[in-house]
Amino acid sequence: MEKILNYAVVGLGVGMSHCRGAAEAEGARLYAVCDLVDERLQKAHELYPDAKLYTDYDEMLADPEIDIVSVCVPSGMHADLAIKALRAGKHVLVEKPMDITVDRILDIEKVRLETGLKVGGVFQNRRNAIMAPMKEAIDEGKLGKIFSGLFRVCWYRGADYFRANGHWRGTWQWDGGGSLMNQGVHTVDLMQWLLGDVASIKAETAILDHDEIETEDFVFATVKFKSGAIVLLTSTTCANPGVSTDIQVIGTKGTIFVDGDRPTVWKIAGPNCKEEEKEILDAFAGNGSAAWADPTLIRGHSFMVQDMVDAVRFDRDPMVGPEEATKAVRIVNAVYESARTGKEIFFD
Repeated sequence: MEKILNYAVVGLGVGMSHCRGAAEAEGARLYAVCDLVDERLQKAHELYPDAKLYTDYDEMLADPEIDIVSVCVPSGMHADLAIKALRAGKHVLVEKPMDITVDRILDIEKVRLETGLKVGGVFQNRRNAIMAPMKEAIDEGKLGKIFSGLFRVCWYRGADYFRANGHWRGTWQWDGGGSLMNQGVHTVDLMQWLLGDVASIKAETAILDHDEIETEDFVFATVKFKSGAIVLLTSTTCANPGVSTDIQVIGTKGTIFVDGDRPTVWKIAGPNCKEEEKEILDAFAGNGSAAWADPTLIRGHSFMVQDMVDAVRFDRDPMVGPEEATKAVRIVNAVYESARTGKEIFFD
């Protein structure tokens, strides 16, 4: 009989989505949860009464029955807790961003190589239904030469969101940034995943409507790609009450627009252009993205947890490993460097 993997989660904010994923996963069960806040532990206990409760992370890691740990604490702590788990013999899934600097993510990669254990990162938007056909169309050259685009995050987060849980969000030390590092990093990941290597970035940032943060709540950046494409990247948490995430990719033979997880334009030159667009729009109607207003509505974590479980069960790499996870973080930090220095930042 196949062994059921014992799954643990540390950090019961967004970690509750990981708990749900572990409880629903094939080949695993939610075995333990850890948090410093008793109220969160009790909420988890009500939903998952069979899971062990811990307030001490080291004590939880000492449990030899645990196979996988999801790290869902403030972003600036990700590497420390992930490395502890690896050294304790546990496979690890790390919330986005995997950490707030490339060097810290590469520290995780170093320990992964030393231990031979699995490490996965959370970029679940790659699994939005429309992303597979969109990436295929781009990779196969159906859009011709891509020369322009727009990647825009128009979300809202109120003051209570930033002040909650020890006020770590919107700080450089623990969040590594503001609207772009925390909310927009998913869209940055999609941007580089779809369009390839970045050549340079010129950016501006501002705090427009959040006195309680030290980072930024608005980003406007021009991103040049090694392919020659030039796109606009914007991210904000000021769009009250919240709108959506727009992705637009424009090429010499085709154009694709996506709103949330729903395509709104799919025009690729050819004799069946209108028929193909109708087929795509009908097949991938989606429901947009609800995360612009309420991050607890995100359900893509269940896929990421299942992917992590399957990576261990079938001895394969998770969908997003540490080196892949560095790409979006490198871009985000280049945006901040450009805004801070006023200079265009060039990539190798």
